[in-house]
Amino acid sequence: MTVVSSIGDAIHAARRRHRLTQEQLAELAGTSTRTVREIEHGSGSTSIATVAAVADVVGLALGVVG
Repeated sequence: MTVVSSIGDAIHAARRRHRLTQEQLAELAGTSTRTVREIEHGSGSTSIATVAAVADVVGLALGVVG
């Protein structure tokens, strides 16, 4: 499992715990539904700032690796 898919899985699980749709999460994070979908699936080339914003909405913090 890659770091990208691990982050996506964590965001997906947190979104479900908060009972948010991808559309609702996107609106709260100020991004598009497509971006949320790409983050959750580990695809696309989303900036780390956008991933952090989405993670923040569901109460996740991204740590520094390395």
